Amino acid sequence: MPNHSLTLVSLGNAYAMAGRLDEAAAQAEQAFAIARTRKKAGYEAYALRLVGEIATRREPSRVEEASDAYRRALGLANEQGMRPLVAHCHQGLGKLYWRVGKREQAEEHLTTAMTMYREIDMRFWLEKAEKEMKQS
Repeated sequence: MPNHSLTLVSLGNAYAMAGRLDEAAAQAEQAFAIARTRKKAGYEAYALRLVGEIATRREPSRVEEASDAYRRALGLANEQGMRPLVAHCHQGLGKLYWRVGKREQAEEHLTTAMTMYREIDMRFWLEKAEKEMKQS
């Protein structure tokens, strides 16, 4: 299954949205391991973004873990030219920093995400980022 990592990331995202963070984390870990073994940097980036999302949603948020995962995903996504994923990572960092009271950093990342979403015509995600910015 050449896209097994992405399937696991999708399943992990569904678990995260349902609040089933332990199951989401297991999927993210497995997706990352498979992507790393197969030397699929783009898939690694997707898995790392999911790790960041999960760490952000935990109570309390695992700020260092989330920040590290988003930044690693951001680096890989930049290297691979994955602009939508880069924007998602900035949005994730913005949400994380807003959640822990780092307003300036949150606004910086959300602004970057909104700019990128606008440039690549991702209207749905642009609207989400704009709502998050208004709440901050």
